[in-house]
Formats: sequence, C-alpha cells, structure tokens
Amino acid sequence: MSLLDRLPDVRGSLRADVSLAPYTWLRVGGAADALFMPKDEADLAHFLSATPDDIPVQVLGVASNTLVRDGGVRGVVVRLGPAFGQVKTDGLRVTAGAAALDKAVAKAAAKAGVAGLEFYAGVPGTIGGALRMNAGCYGAETKDILVSVVTLDRSGRRQVMDLSEMDYAYRHCGAPKDLIFTQAVFEGSADLPADIQARMNEITAKREASQPIREKTGGSTFKNPEGPRGAWKVIDAAGCRGLRVGGAQMSEQHCNFMINADGATAADLETLGETVRAKVLETQGVDLHWEVRRIGDKP
Repeated sequence: MSLLDRLPDVRGSLRADVSLAPYTWLRVGGAADALFMPKDEADLAHFLSATPDDIPVQVLGVASNTLVRDGGVRGVVVRLGPAFGQVKTDGLRVTAGAAALDKAVAKAAAKAGVAGLEFYAGVPGTIGGALRMNAGCYGAETKDILVSVVTLDRSGRRQVMDLSEMDYAYRHCGAPKDLIFTQAVFEGSADLPADIQARMNEITAKREASQPIREKTGGSTFKNPEGPRGAWKVIDAAGCRGLRVGGAQMSEQHCNFMINADGATAADLETLGETVRAKVLETQGVDLHWEVRRIGDKP
C-alpha cells in the first residue's frame, strides 16, 4: 500500500514525491514523501485526525530559515497556503494567519496605526516560523507583542494558547514540537502611521545594507552566543568570512549568512556550517548553535 493510500481524502492538494528545493530560500534539498497543502484550517484538522500516528507530519513555511537535506523528508510535509495568510486589524490588535509574511503583517499594522510590529519588516519568512523560533531583530522579539496563538495538535484538536504557555527565550519556543500554529494575535501601541512607516523604512534600509538578501540564503546561520560578541564577530575572527565548501559560501557581506553561491547541495551547506562551528570553537572558544533549522535525511 502506498503512502497516499494510507492518507485521508482532503479538499486541498496532496501529492507524492515532491521536490522541496523550489520551496526553500536556499533552493536545495530532496523530496518529501508527500506534500499537503490544506484548503483551510478545517481541512488540516481533518487530515491530522485521520492520518495514522506512525506517519510523520511536519510543517514547512516559506523555508527562509530552513535547510532541507538532500535525502528528503519522510512522511508528510504540510505547507500552509493563502487561507492561512490573512491579516486583520482591530484597534491595537493584529490577527495574522501562520502563512502571512512577517513583512506583510508589519505593513498592515503600520497602516492601522499600530506600533511595535515594525521589526517584522526585517524578519524574513512567515508568522508560523516567527512563532516557532521567537523571531526578532533590532532589539525586539515576537514575545514582546504576542497575545495568543491558535494551534492544532497531532490529533487535529484546536486550542488557543496565550503568551505564557509558549515558554519563550532567545530564539526558542518551548511549545510542543508537534503543534501546528495556524493563527496569532498581536497587540501594539498607538502611533501615527507615517512615523511607524518611517521606522520600518529605516529597518529595511539597515537590512539591505548589511545582509545578502538578494542571494539564495537561509538568514542568520547561528544564534548569537552569550557575551558581548555576536555570532558574526566570532566567525569573522575565526577567519571564516567568505569560506567555501563546494558551492556553499559564508557571505562576504555578512559572515553569519550561508549562501548557495554556485549550485550548492544541502550537504555542502551543512558541511560549511559545521566547519565554521569547529573553527570558531578551536580559535575563539565559542560553541555556536544553529539557528537555521535542518530537516530531513542525509543521502
């Protein structure tokens, strides 16, 4: 019996053996055994409730901070589509679907005169990913503005969790790994839309000037270590700016960004990252931890 034969009927798209490389910012990686794009939350809940427990299920957003290994991903990869991308404002609250781009949420908040979400203009990816890793930049994080989230568990049960239940820390979320976020509510403060937009423009300009945003990249490769030196500083001090492994390279512009410079494989990128970690530990005495999520099997 094939994998698809063991999966429930759905209203969305469900396909077998789908290459994930086109869905990732790094443009690498093998195939998912199956790729499911649910029609809406009810479709996703039904799928989760009716899928056998022995079949792995995991979510892939726009994969702005994810490395899919060359051997592909076993089980089912869920990718949330337009039904999960809506953004609405009500007073000082912003409700966003998990598939909404962070930048789109920042723009909607600015237009409504809701301040505090400006930093999302500098965070690549979607709200689902931001929730899962407490994404942030320029001194602000998701935990600073989050009110609550809507989730589905592996059995398809819907629940609402408030901020205290997310167990947030720096680039960390302690919520159970099997939960799929479908929506979030944020709350900001009142300000003039023009002033909010000006701050967003400043963030965007800083990002464009300092990061290789037009390259095939995965965002910050490593979390900042404890202490006064950021990840890029210890990487630079270890002589790893511009370091290459196959078609993968640490960016010359921002050396905490890996880029697919010339037909890299996922193995090239992961080997590069581990090489940098080893050099930084040897020369700087700092143990860097991956911020890029790595999923799937090695060949």
